[in-house]
Parts: sequence; structure tokens; C-alpha cells
Amino acid sequence: MAVVVVAVCAVFADHQNKVVSDQAARADVLAKVNVIRAKLEGNINGNLQLARGLVAAVTTEPYMGEQRFSELASRLFNEESQLRNIAGAPDLVISLMYPMAGNEKAIGLDYRKSDQQRAAALRARDERKPILAGPVDLQQGGRAFVGRFPVFVKSAGNTDRFWGIVSAVVDVQRLYQASGLLDKDLGIDVALIGKDALGANGAQFFGDEQVVESNPVTADVLVPSGSWRIAAIPRGGWPTTPANAWLLRAIMVVAAALILLPFLTASRLIGERQRNYWELHRLSRRLELALEASAIGVWEHDLETNHLAWDDRVNEIYGRDADSGPPGYSDWAGAIHPADLPGALADFDKAVAGRGTYSSEYRVVRPDGEIRHVRSRAIFYQTANNAPRMVGAEWDVTADVLLNTDLVRAKQLTESKNTELESAKARIEHIALHDSLTDLPNRRYLDQVLEDYAAQAKLGGGYAALLHVDLDRFKHINDTLGHAAGDAMLVHASSVLKSNVGDRGFVARIGGDEFVILCTVYDDVSQPAALADNIVEQMRRPVYYHGHQCRFGVSIGIAIDNGRDVDSKQLLVNADIALYRAKRRGRNRYEFFSAELQSEIVNTKRIADEILAGLERDEFIVFYQPQFNAKTLEIVGVEALARWRHPEKGILAPDVFLKTAEELNVVSVIDHKILQQSLLDFEAWSAEKIGIPRVSVNVSARRLRDEELLKSLRELNIKKGTFSFELVESIFLDNNDDLVSWNVEQIKQLGIDIEIDDFGTGYASIVSLLKLQPRRLKIDRQLIDPIVSSPQRRQVVSSIIEIGKSLGIEIIAEGVETMKHARVLKGLGCDILQGYAFGHAMDADRLRSFVRSRRLRIAS
Repeated sequence: MAVVVVAVCAVFADHQNKVVSDQAARADVLAKVNVIRAKLEGNINGNLQLARGLVAAVTTEPYMGEQRFSELASRLFNEESQLRNIAGAPDLVISLMYPMAGNEKAIGLDYRKSDQQRAAALRARDERKPILAGPVDLQQGGRAFVGRFPVFVKSAGNTDRFWGIVSAVVDVQRLYQASGLLDKDLGIDVALIGKDALGANGAQFFGDEQVVESNPVTADVLVPSGSWRIAAIPRGGWPTTPANAWLLRAIMVVAAALILLPFLTASRLIGERQRNYWELHRLSRRLELALEASAIGVWEHDLETNHLAWDDRVNEIYGRDADSGPPGYSDWAGAIHPADLPGALADFDKAVAGRGTYSSEYRVVRPDGEIRHVRSRAIFYQTANNAPRMVGAEWDVTADVLLNTDLVRAKQLTESKNTELESAKARIEHIALHDSLTDLPNRRYLDQVLEDYAAQAKLGGGYAALLHVDLDRFKHINDTLGHAAGDAMLVHASSVLKSNVGDRGFVARIGGDEFVILCTVYDDVSQPAALADNIVEQMRRPVYYHGHQCRFGVSIGIAIDNGRDVDSKQLLVNADIALYRAKRRGRNRYEFFSAELQSEIVNTKRIADEILAGLERDEFIVFYQPQFNAKTLEIVGVEALARWRHPEKGILAPDVFLKTAEELNVVSVIDHKILQQSLLDFEAWSAEKIGIPRVSVNVSARRLRDEELLKSLRELNIKKGTFSFELVESIFLDNNDDLVSWNVEQIKQLGIDIEIDDFGTGYASIVSLLKLQPRRLKIDRQLIDPIVSSPQRRQVVSSIIEIGKSLGIEIIAEGVETMKHARVLKGLGCDILQGYAFGHAMDADRLRSFVRSRRLRIAS
């Protein structure tokens, strides 16, 4: 009997061991799958979220060009995203792209003509929501997932007009890599199902088909407009035998030779079984609570006896009392609406015959006459004695059905209104092609006629000239007199342009205060120049609005199609570049586009791209120039100077990159990097007891206006008296900027000194110095250089020093090139000297060596 008991227990234990091993393996795979699922959802949604800001910008600037689009799109790219490129497709034709390099083949792609991309694009437009498609083969090569955002803009009459599609292209391999799918140490084989976010109904697009066929662990990845399904198995497949199987069997063999051990083993197994029973009971209770909370009823149908059993929640759905007795098959069939009964029975019979899944939706009539809509799903299974049964669930979907009915009714109403709108199509077309305020052709009209105009000009023996006109100081009029006054000025400007152009050209308003003139020129290019002169002159004249005299001007960019491979759209871009040059040179003037100007723009863009890349690669470093006590010539501090370690050109000074950095709005970023590196170097010097008491760091005007400046400074925990901020005097002196003034005072409270840099080049007053109360004042090198030979300049410097002394301000002289300069400045009472006479700017290591060697010279 003991042997029989041991044998039975051994078989049972072996089986349980296999079950537990399988569960552990599946749990381990599920844990890894959940990590991948979370990364996929995070990366997909994170990448697409970056594009939402660009979509909003396009909504407000529907006529933006490639340059503006690239400027906005470039801000979305960073090292942590998997974006490959972002494309804009007005009217479903790609014409905007960032980055352009490598994606040129995609320009001009019409989604409506692309068999692979048409469905997703039209679906995004019709459903008015983002659609994720892919993976797809790109026109420019490669594969990617494409998130398409429909863009609707406000048109005349405050109605939504479909602008087009903005597509965020996510690189397939980078997404897989970032989500861990390509990790060699992953330990599992993964497959992805649900191409174009169709979930389990979609096609497999990643991994081996064998994974899906091997009883995998699955999880759904929620993505915009749908989902994917992850299927995974252990690498190499599921283990057929648990790792500890033979050890357990060996124990069973040993146990058979013993007398007491089988009973002890059996007792332990019974205890384990009891614990599993209570765990199963607990899980069953949780399932019951979940079903109760979801209002889903469960039923079971014995196909041999036709016996039907269901729970109380099904009673509630059918309106039966809980104490009305056990339900039967007739109770179910009798409750179904007569019109829906044949279909429900047919669905059930079909599922039974095919031993598959039963799914049906029908109406039930409750005993009180109320009609409810019910959805039912079930699966076929066989019990241990091969008795066939169907087990399923039902839930009330009345609210969903009523909602769908309302949607159908709304659709029918919309279609009827569309029929009415057909009669007004001609008027709408006119409104769509003209500006409502000035009645001038708009940007859309311009795009239609631009190419034909250039072609007609060539047929007549001339060239098309395009003048891009932008009003100067127009925003000031809007801000002071209101938008009504601004509208009046726009009407006046349009009349001036039309009167000057007449029937010799084409005038359009393409933006808020932007206009375009098309005309034909022949051999004499002075014709557009004369036209621009007349426009500039007439726009200077004052315009009276309700007793107020309004003055504004115009800046004009001129581009001429000279027939050298310049298409019509490029002509508009060239004129815009020339307009940009006119504005930078003082406004109220005109400029012609030229090859030199284009080269300058290309060079500026190249420098801008290199600056942004340099920031990502930490190429901006700190150089330090020492400052000396004018009397003792001891080092009293250093000035931290930004340098660019260019990978090809070496160390570059700020005069090479500062102007472009200001246009890119990254000067504050450079300032912050310089400050952080200076803090690290200062801590190292202090630890080595190098003897540098103070570091001066330049701070830009934009950084001073940053509302988060003080928070970031507090986090740096700068020791009081060790750092100074150098401010160019033109930043805020004599300006009533409350935020800047408040920030400066708070900086002082943190123990950071304030210094005025380049004093003597701006327009600061004595009152401004009294208001600011800086710790130090640095005289600009332009005043220092001639003091040796010019008594007049020496007197000016002496006056500045006397003013500083009287206000308790230390005086620093920069640009001290010779010891003769140093002696003169010492005699004038200057406190601190800085310049090549004592030391050049150097990196932290060279500065450390410089200070040590100087200390050794003094000691010897």
C-alpha cells in the first residue's frame, strides 16, 4: 500500500512540478513582455507627442514655408527620440520636410496616389484624429512607422478647412532598438502582430511566425487609433522538462525505500494542495467581484441535456427575479425579441456546429415590456467526460446602440446640409481664393497663378519679378490703436499697392501684414526697383485714423526669375530671403536677391546646424583669463570665457558663433553650460588649493529674463563671494524691466556679485549705477587701448574710475596689452587689470599650470 501511495504521489508531484515550471516560465516571459510593451507605448506616444506642437503651429500658420517648417520641426529632434523625419502634406501632397537631406524623394508624394499610404491618410482626414500606420516602405527608402495628424484650419466664415496631413516618421530599427526588441540578452523570441494598429486582426510585422504558433504569452500595446499584440516565447522554445525533474524523481525513488518518508511526503503534498485550494478560492472570489463590478453575466449551456444555467447578473439583464427558480433554455429563447430570435439561434447553431466561438447581438424584452440590447459571446469546450458545453458571458449594450443610432441620424443630417451647401459652392470658392478684408487674392490664389505667370513672362521675352512686401511697425499700431486701426492700415496698404501696380501685375495678401507683387520685367531690372521706391515713398506718408496720425513703412525683398533653373516656388523663397536682408539692414527699404545673399544664408544655416550639433556633443568649453591686483599683481580672479572646440576648425572665439547663437536663442544654454563647467573647475581648484578666489561668468540678456533662473541658481548651491555675473551695460540700464531688476536683486541675495561689462560702450547713466549698485565695473578695451598716447582718453578713464570710487565700486580694466598700460592704470587708481600683458585666455589645465609656475617664480 505504501509503494502504491508513493507511486501515486510521485506521479502527482511530477505533474505539479511541470505545471509550476510552465507557470514560472510564462510569468518570466510575461514580465519581459510587459517591459517591452511599456517601452513601445512610451516611445511611440513620446515621438508622436513631439509632433503635436508642430501641428498646432501649422494650424496657426497654415501658409508657412519650408524654412519656417524646418525651423519648428528641428526643435522636436533630440537624441532620445526615434523620429526620422517630419513631413507636411498640404492638400495631401508632401511639400514640407525636415530634415530634407536624405528625404528628397518623398517631396511631391501624393497620398491619394500611393496604394500603400492612401488608406491611413484618408482615414486620418475622415476620422479627424491621429492615425498610426506601419511599418511602411518609404518613398525615400527604408521602413518606418508613420503617425499622421490631420490639420484643420479656420477659413472664412469661421469654418474648419482641411489643410492637409503632418506626418511624424518613426524609424523602425531605432524604435525596435530603443524598446529593447533587438537586445541580444533579451532571452525571449518576440513577434509583433497588428500592422497599421489593427491589433490581433492585423498582419505580423516583426519576429518569426513560429513564435505565434508556439502557445506564446501575449500582451496588447496601445497606440494611437488602435493597438499591436506582442507574442513571446523563451528563446529556444518552451522547456519540455523542468530543470529539477530528475532530482524530484530521484527523491521519489529514495522515498519508496523508506517507510515513514512516503507518509511525510504525502502529508506535505496534501498541505500544499490545501494552500493551492485556498489560493484558487481567493482567485475565484476576485473574479466574482470583477464580474459583479463590470455587470457582465456568465452562463453555461450543456449541449447534450440542453440544460442552461446562468448567474444573478444575467437575471438582472433579462429582468428576472433572483427567486423565480432555475432558468432554462426556454427562458433565454422566450426573452429574445421575435424579430431577433432567428438570427440569435442561427449564430448559436453555427458556433456549436463548428465548435468555435459564439458571438451575437440581439434585443430582449423584459417582463415589464422594456427592450434592452444585449451582446453575448461564448466558447465551446468539453468536460472531462467529453460532454460538449458552451460557456459564455452577456452584457447590456443598450447605451452603445442608442449612441450609434444618434450618430447615424447626425450623419444623415450632415449629408442633407452638404446638399444645401452645393448651391453656395461658387461663392465659397471666391472666398477661399480672396482675402476678406482687402479683397486681394490670397496665398492659395497666388500659388495657382505663380507658375503660370512665370511661364507667360518667358513667352513674352521677359522675366517674372516677385516683390515680397512686409509692413514695418504695423504691430505697434495694432497694439496702441486696436485691430480696427490695423485693418484700416491694411486696406490703405492694399490700395497703395494696387494703384502702383495697376494692370501691369498681380497683387496678393499672403499673411497678416505681408503682400506679394508679381510683375514682368525685361532687360531693365530697374523697373522693380523703381516700383519698390514708389511703394516705400508712399507708405512713409502718414495715414489718419479717427484723429490719430499713423505712420508705418515697408520692407521689400525682390527676386527675379532669370531663367537659370529657378522654379516659381523658389522665386518666392528667394524674395523672402531678400526681405529678411532688408529688415536686418534697417527696414523701410528694399533688397534684391543675389547669389552672394543665398551663400550667406546657406553659410549661416550651416553654422547654426553646427552650433546645435556642438551643443549636443558638448563642444562648448570654458577658457579662463586671469585678473590681477593692480598694486600687488596677485591673481584676484578669473573671467570664464566661452569657446567652441570645433571638430574641424579647432578653438573658436565667440565672435564666430555668438551672433548666430543669439538668432537660434541658445545663448542662455551656452551660458548655463559655461556656468556649470566653471563651478566644477572652481571646486577642483579649491580642493587643490590653487588659490583662485573668484570666477566671473557672462550672463546674457535673455537669461536674465528667464523666470526659472533663480530656481536653477539655487539648485547649484553657489558659495557666496566666489562667483560674479558680468552683465553688458546695454542689457537693462536705463530700462524699466521689472523682471530683470528683480532677478538681479535676488542674485545678489544668493551671494553672487554683479559686474558691469564693457562699460563706456552703451548709454548707462549715473542714476542707473546708483539703482543697480554693482560690485565691480569693467571699462571697455576700446577706452583702455589709447590711454598711453591720448591724454583725452586718459582723462575719460580717470573720470570713470573716480565715479566708481565715489560709489564704492571696484574698477576693472580689460584689454591691458602692455606694462605701460598697467602702470598708467595703476596711477589712475584702477583696482584690477586683465589683458595679454599678464596672461592670455587658457583652459582649466593650462590655468592651473600658469598659477603654479607664477607662484614658484614669486617664491624664488
